[in-house]
Amino acid sequence: MKILGIDEAGKGPVIGPMCIGGVRIDEDRSNALKNLGVADSKKLSPKRRVQLAAQIKKYADGWFVYEVSPNQIDELRKLMSMNDIMVLAFGSVIEELPSDKIYADAADVKEERFGKRLLDNYMEKHPDISAPEVISKHGADDLYPVVSAASILAKVRRDELIEQIKVDLGVDIGSGYPSDPKTKKFLEEWYRENGSFPDIVRHSWKTAQKFIQ
Repeated sequence: MKILGIDEAGKGPVIGPMCIGGVRIDEDRSNALKNLGVADSKKLSPKRRVQLAAQIKKYADGWFVYEVSPNQIDELRKLMSMNDIMVLAFGSVIEELPSDKIYADAADVKEERFGKRLLDNYMEKHPDISAPEVISKHGADDLYPVVSAASILAKVRRDELIEQIKVDLGVDIGSGYPSDPKTKKFLEEWYRENGSFPDIVRHSWKTAQKFIQ
């Protein structure tokens, strides 16, 4: 039986993309991920995440990281809620890595509702196949090693993209999260000097709108 773990990195930042990681593995091999020492990516050092990401890719039957750019997020938010965007983004990972059982970190206050929406979205496109089992939980990256693994791949990819932005701009933008003093300083100085934000910024975020207005 193939199981798939899905988790996101970068839902909340005002700068940079959102990355949705997916890791698929045979259920009877999922203990291999546990033995690697996978955990919620936020609890691991950046160096450890990079080491684990390389090992996860070797053990996995398949892996994928779906990226949603700041501009795509801004455009989609004109039409739908962030929760709707999460359903579509997680759905793109399921399309890439179809599996018998799916474990997802719930991106909705009601975890069961998020799981049902993921399943409905997938079955709408594939009405002729057997429905996979979908288990959607808050803190799934702590509960299921396959979701921990997906969390690590998503975080490593987002970190790579943030580092690339820093190189491209020649400025330290911090983590990209609204609470980060470096990020706030970058936004303030950039807007003051240029009168607008670059494409790396989510213009629809309150943090950015504060400057625009």
